[in-house]
Amino acid sequence: MSKKIIHTDHAPQAIGTYSQAINHNGLVFISGQIPLEPASMEMVTGGIEPQIRRVFENLSAICTAAGGTLDDIIKLTVYLTDMDNFPHVNAIMGQYFSAPYPARAAVGAAALPKGAEIEMDAILTV
Repeated sequence: MSKKIIHTDHAPQAIGTYSQAINHNGLVFISGQIPLEPASMEMVTGGIEPQIRRVFENLSAICTAAGGTLDDIIKLTVYLTDMDNFPHVNAIMGQYFSAPYPARAAVGAAALPKGAEIEMDAILTV
């Protein structure tokens, strides 16, 4: 099995025993991203919308490091501590992606790391 570690300083560093992403035969598996500022490793403040944007920026940075873009994502999973925030995800996602959109799942979570209100992981092709 051939796997290549994907790493960028433009996304939060792994805070555990995992990699930001792994490329295996052109499929890139991106670990869950929460709204951490890469430089400070601090959570974004100001509510759910800035958190959603930060997560998309983190995903975008990892996609770039892997040789792709957000539009190369084929599967996106969104974890929310409050499913009432899902309309915000939809609205902001439309600003970051163009059709055809990736397959997507939304999961309600009781809690997320560091008190985040949102987390996303993704699979892309490069």
